[in-house]
Amino acid sequence: MPKDLYCVMGNPVEHSKSPWIHARFAELTGQSLHYDKRLIPLDGFEAAVRAFIAEGGRGCNITVPFKFEAAALATRTSERALLAQASNTLRFDKVSIFADNTDGAGLVNDIQRNAGIALTGRRLLLIGAGGAAAGVLGPLI
Repeated sequence: MPKDLYCVMGNPVEHSKSPWIHARFAELTGQSLHYDKRLIPLDGFEAAVRAFIAEGGRGCNITVPFKFEAAALATRTSERALLAQASNTLRFDKVSIFADNTDGAGLVNDIQRNAGIALTGRRLLLIGAGGAAAGVLGPLI
């Protein structure tokens, strides 16, 4: 049975823990997938996505500096990615590229649920101006 093909794309990308996280999740849930890192030239994001789709890629995570480009490339976009105008996930089917942004939901969940800190009424400092900051700003507010 062929494995589903996924990756994380970025420049740089070596820092990403996504391949280990997804491989472990697949192992624990009995899913068959291959997930790797792809270092993408700064001027080659769209071409890299299209090549990955042509290889049979089902989806990818996006890291620096391509989150704004990922949202712009999508043919369908979640409310979260529309709000952020940035995407950290792309999902592919035969006719579309679906963009979502899970950065904010993940951060808010981690702070409130895992760290046990309520955000309501708190003052926060967000340092950053890239795609990840755009993705967390709405959910933090």
